[in-house]
Amino acid sequence: MSTYILGISALYHDSAAALLRDGVMVAAAQEERFTRRKHDPRFPEKAIEYCLAEAGIGPEDLHSAVFYEKPLVKFDRLLETYLKVAPSGYETFQLAVPLWAKQKLKLPELIRSNLGPRFRGELYFVDHHEAHAASAFFPSPYDEAAVLTLDAVGEWSSSSMGVGRGNRLEVTHEVRFPHSLGMLYSAFTYYTGFKVNSGEYKLMGLAPYGRPLFADRIKDTVVTVNDDGSIWLDMSYFAFQDGSTMTSERFHDAFEGPPRQPETRISQKEMDLAASIQAVCEEVVMKAGRHLHAETGCPNLVMAGGVALNCVANGKLLREGPFDSIWVQPAAGDAGGALGGALLAWHHKLDQPRTATGVDMQMGSLLGPRFES
Repeated sequence: MSTYILGISALYHDSAAALLRDGVMVAAAQEERFTRRKHDPRFPEKAIEYCLAEAGIGPEDLHSAVFYEKPLVKFDRLLETYLKVAPSGYETFQLAVPLWAKQKLKLPELIRSNLGPRFRGELYFVDHHEAHAASAFFPSPYDEAAVLTLDAVGEWSSSSMGVGRGNRLEVTHEVRFPHSLGMLYSAFTYYTGFKVNSGEYKLMGLAPYGRPLFADRIKDTVVTVNDDGSIWLDMSYFAFQDGSTMTSERFHDAFEGPPRQPETRISQKEMDLAASIQAVCEEVVMKAGRHLHAETGCPNLVMAGGVALNCVANGKLLREGPFDSIWVQPAAGDAGGALGGALLAWHHKLDQPRTATGVDMQMGSLLGPRFES
């Protein structure tokens, strides 16, 4: 009898579902593909429906469902952060708590309600960055690899380093919120007039049109970049801890003016800012990669997390870094956490073996619905 594990990512952005049959990917899809709502954060009902239909099973056939992060730990981070910055952020705190009380703190009930009474399987909640790491390593062609995850924030971690061997993952280092490369890049996304958690690719694409004139200023003011790729943010330049906005007035003074209004003309200044933060991002990724290689001695690297969608930085690490080979999870953002969570349950919770085949085990990412023209 086959063992089916359903992975779920939801309630922040890019909700998704993924289904394994005996550890092999059967289906995976983002909710936005069905609802036509970009970055749809809602519970992925339609994506789950597709995954089950593709496998020809019902909820009663699931061994378990796995959520891609631990909501109680994340809520602890939110409460601690709001208390730290109080009374600033009181208005956003008032808005956030009812949402958490109604939905995010009741995820077991929400998942079981959506899967229906026929679902009698186990529920697992895994660490956000471990889900990213699992999505990067387990589908990769390597039996052993260094693992680098970089994003905005999960529960507390904003980046992590580790190693994968066989069917096991070990996280050895982490950087914790609020010090975050993803948040830094998103702050400049906001400042240059693009939407956070959506427009970062536009900032990366804008970078070649500018010069990194502000790169030294960025490192002299808002961020300290350490030799091991860890960073420290001077929080007086940011406002994202209280949920009001990304950048503070001190940030605006440092970079000579207020944020660009969305949809207005893009000036040379925005192009130079894009080139500058891209250069800083690449420096952090290069230092993190070199440090991780020195620590692990692994010739192969796998990557995931939203920052791993920065293909320009990835390309530089491949060309100029110490690794022979790099494999990046195609769904490196939160959507891929659904797959990573399911794989963690299979290999860690159930202690199932893994055999690296030397090729991409993600079916070329052809895991969604079929269409014929």
